[in-house]
Amino acid sequence: MATVTFRDETATGRPVAVWEVTGLPERMTVRELIRLRVREEVARHNARPGDRFNGLVRPADAETERGGRRLREPRRIDAERQAEIAERAFLANGFFVLAGDRQVEDLDDVVDLTADPDLVFIKLVALVGG
Repeated sequence: MATVTFRDETATGRPVAVWEVTGLPERMTVRELIRLRVREEVARHNARPGDRFNGLVRPADAETERGGRRLREPRRIDAERQAEIAERAFLANGFFVLAGDRQVEDLDDVVDLTADPDLVFIKLVALVGG
């Protein structure tokens, strides 16, 4: 069994968040890892629903603010819907993933978690007028 460390960083390399998930298979696809990550962050939110959500992708009807996303009202979030949004965001280059020292480019790429246990997620921010 493997342990993976999920890291969020800015495009300049500034760490934003870090957490681990244990008991994983030694090899997983990028799709499986993104879905796992989203399920974990949604489960944390749903355990104590509030009006803020800090996750990989923005839930529908949430407003992006400095330091996270604000929901119109405290509510539970649908993990499956968030996972689908995350997959689409990955395919549209809304964020990219580094496994070890390489960028993974396809949802079906397999990551060996014994060799590359650190996954870095870098969210890209659209430029005004760009």
